[in-house]
Amino acid sequence: MSDKLILVINTGSSSLKFGLYTERDGDERVVLSGLADGVGRTGGKIELKDDKGRVLRSEKLSFASQDAALDRAARWLTEHLSGQPDAIGHRVVHGGPRLLNHQLITPDVIRELRSCVHFAPLHIPMALRLIETSERNYPNTPQFACFDTAFHKDMPETAARFALPGELFDQGIRRYGFHGLSYESILHQLGDKTPKRTVIAHLGNGASLAAVLERRSVDTSMGLTPTGGIPMSSRSGDLDPGVILYLMRAKRMTADSLEKMLNHESGLTGLSGGKGDMRDLEAAADAGDARAKLAIEIFCNAIRNTVSSYAAVLGGLDLFIFAGGIGEHSARVRSQVCQGLEFLGVGLDGPANRAHEPKLSTKSSKIEVRVVPSEEDRQIARHCRRMMQAAS
Repeated sequence: MSDKLILVINTGSSSLKFGLYTERDGDERVVLSGLADGVGRTGGKIELKDDKGRVLRSEKLSFASQDAALDRAARWLTEHLSGQPDAIGHRVVHGGPRLLNHQLITPDVIRELRSCVHFAPLHIPMALRLIETSERNYPNTPQFACFDTAFHKDMPETAARFALPGELFDQGIRRYGFHGLSYESILHQLGDKTPKRTVIAHLGNGASLAAVLERRSVDTSMGLTPTGGIPMSSRSGDLDPGVILYLMRAKRMTADSLEKMLNHESGLTGLSGGKGDMRDLEAAADAGDARAKLAIEIFCNAIRNTVSSYAAVLGGLDLFIFAGGIGEHSARVRSQVCQGLEFLGVGLDGPANRAHEPKLSTKSSKIEVRVVPSEEDRQIARHCRRMMQAAS
């Protein structure tokens, strides 16, 4: 089983990551990895790297869709392999109310995904297309779905329920939570050194936080969909429901126009007047752009508020982790978040933070603060190999 190759497919809104993994020394190791970036836009690029990160092939190509990018990736992988993958693992953002565990993709799973598209109309159709494309390129190869919601499936009802009529909860209207594969990968890296009470902030274009008690999710910021929670690159995060009602009644906005605004024109993009990338926002703020500065402050304030509330949920806090692209690379965001958490006992080591050290807290800090890279793709490979072994 250890010599079997697992192809991992992980799609974003404008990108497609792919990688081949094998088991070495008891864990998953990458053999080949690639990225198609700028999908759906001009100026796209696709790149393939070896296990040491050296570029094997790179071309400037614009892909209309992620499945078109996957077709090209499959051709490139074939050129570097003598056979085909033994299994394929997909990151599936949302499985609706019934698909809550990582599992083999069967016709029943496909039917269930199609029936719950309304829970994630931006994500599930894309996942279905990639599953079909994978089957076309690798016929008869088992495929597995790894759900971002699985990590949160056992949250207590106090966190999972919205304050709505009970029959809606029974129909699947609940807090699902996302970024579960990222959270799982972080806990895997911590292993038996995971303390009792941990808050993880996965901060990227999509951003969420999770309260983890004894390695289990007990609360998380995203809700029914990945639009909820803290403000993100282009997503609004949580809103007063009255805002939606006002926009529908007074502005005559439809569900489609609301979805476009809330997912693509809000968050940091809306606050700053068009900048959704934290690197661009920081540069603009340093140049005196007041809107960019405000957007960063609102983002950091939302994170601080959530960390503080989760400390109450957990009955205290032992470890605070930054992950994701922003969490791993923005010293400014980490600093601004921690500056408001001194009352909890957080002490940030400024030089360590600016140097992007793994440990950011001072020796006197009551709470350890760390940066732990997210390893979603490797976590998918781990799950797939486990499921393959269980089926053999």
